[in-house]
Amino acid sequence: MPQIPHIPSSAPFNPEQRAWLNGFLVGVFAASQENRDVPTPEPGKVSRSPLLILFGSQSGTAEALAKKLGKNATERGHAARVVELNAFASVQWEKERDLLIVTSTWGDGDPPDNAVEFWKFLNTESSKIFSHLNFSVLALGDRNYPDFCGAGKKMDARLAELGARRIQPCGECDLDYEPTAKVWCDRFWRALAGDDSALGIAPHGELTIEAGPGNADGPAMGSRANPFLSRVVCNRLLNGPGSNKETRHFELELPASTFAYEAGDALGVFPTNDPAIVDEILATLKFDGEEAVDYPEADGFPLRKALLEKFVITQPAQGLVEEIARRAGDRSLQKLLEPAEKQALHQFLYGREIIDLLAAYPGVGFEPVEFVRLLRKLTPRLYSIASSPRAHADVVHLTVAIVRFETWGRRRNGVCSSFLADRTRGDLPVRVFVQKSTHFRPPSDPRRPIIMVGPGTGIAPFRAFLQERRALGGTGENWLFFGDQHAATDFLYRDELEEMRRQGVLHRLDTAFSRDQAQKVYVQNRMLERATTLYQWIDAGAHFYVCGDAKRMARDVDAALHEVIRRAGDKTAEQAAEYVERLKKENRYQRDVY
Repeated sequence: MPQIPHIPSSAPFNPEQRAWLNGFLVGVFAASQENRDVPTPEPGKVSRSPLLILFGSQSGTAEALAKKLGKNATERGHAARVVELNAFASVQWEKERDLLIVTSTWGDGDPPDNAVEFWKFLNTESSKIFSHLNFSVLALGDRNYPDFCGAGKKMDARLAELGARRIQPCGECDLDYEPTAKVWCDRFWRALAGDDSALGIAPHGELTIEAGPGNADGPAMGSRANPFLSRVVCNRLLNGPGSNKETRHFELELPASTFAYEAGDALGVFPTNDPAIVDEILATLKFDGEEAVDYPEADGFPLRKALLEKFVITQPAQGLVEEIARRAGDRSLQKLLEPAEKQALHQFLYGREIIDLLAAYPGVGFEPVEFVRLLRKLTPRLYSIASSPRAHADVVHLTVAIVRFETWGRRRNGVCSSFLADRTRGDLPVRVFVQKSTHFRPPSDPRRPIIMVGPGTGIAPFRAFLQERRALGGTGENWLFFGDQHAATDFLYRDELEEMRRQGVLHRLDTAFSRDQAQKVYVQNRMLERATTLYQWIDAGAHFYVCGDAKRMARDVDAALHEVIRRAGDKTAEQAAEYVERLKKENRYQRDVY
């Protein structure tokens, strides 16, 4: 793998200048790759202005969407360029006029790794170079996080603050981004062409995406828009007796030759809701479930089937809370809905589900269509694939933590995890698709060493990596950091890992079982204990991977990585930060976090 040049901290540049120059170098190296999927307009066909499309993508979703929009732009006569956000310095900004940013959000409101440098630069004095632009931002996010689409919304606000002019209000896309941006994109193309009727189309400068550009050949089999009907052929508990956790190993059958995945990819699973909750909601609202629901999202299903398959019936959407507050005339609930009470509303709703609100306000009634219009669409869940196709050609493996807890006197279950654990017995079909993770792959060169940090279910893709490396006969050394609560009950895949050590496939295994001693020990603690060797591996070319919880573990591991490099590499904090950024730019630091 060629090393991307970078400006060292010892060079006579300030941080802004280094960020700019490093972005330029990334852009020079990436330009040919970023635009390989965007067709070149035929001579004489470009009749409209150039369009620069920048993307920030953690898992590859926003990147794929940006490239699709690049193709659409070219077909419409624009000279389109598609570049990652961190390569902003390779752009001749004085020659650009129209900008489209497509970005996901990492964690709770942060930019993805390949957009961090752009966001830093956007907040410097030098960012005034963007003031002459026309721009739009298409943001991808997850409404389960308080700062929904935070990275995209912040970029949108900052560009406007710098004096750039919005072509179109910021689009906000939830997990169900497919079928993608038909409403938003149709209006964007019209606004870009100067059709003023496309502007001012959403309150507060926001727009929810509902549908997306079609494919003349139809969506590919095994895609989100055209999932494959699979079947669970193995459902096995991984924890031992007495564990506080319920982690299960699932195997789902694959169709012959039509369902391709790679180590590092995720499997999307479309769950159905718990019939008991559906029946309780129907009884509370005094519906029999056979009512016709004349609403597009319900596909013409009777109400009970629509609630089972099409809508979120656990976490209440804000629109439903607002309507219950209005119909009940509850001033205290109405006050919680005020913008200044956002945190108080979050605390009030924490642990409450739709059935709790309906039971608390028995006098509030709805017509069936009124009710479903206040529900969010049920979206698929993504799980890191825990197998390699080279080792398991006819099945795909998952490692899933089953969510079960109690709040407000009721037992609660995770929608998809309990669906897999409890309701996929026998021949019940399960709709699945592959979510490509182009930025989370084992090295193409099997001689490269790799370091994997995956506590809990974060071990899933690394089990796939190890199977892949074994199947390829690679000579690169493999080092795994794994952690959980107790070694006796929570050492997931212990027999397999120990067998891989005996085979010489897994060269180092460091474990951290947090509850096995008085003072809790986590994977990041083990990293710091092994700082010298860890740094030697990385400095010799090892790839570093992290999978698991984004809110705490991934942040703590990132901080530990910086400290390992600072301490063992004899560097300043700034030099360690630059070292880590270089690892990211070289694709040697990759994360699959959620």
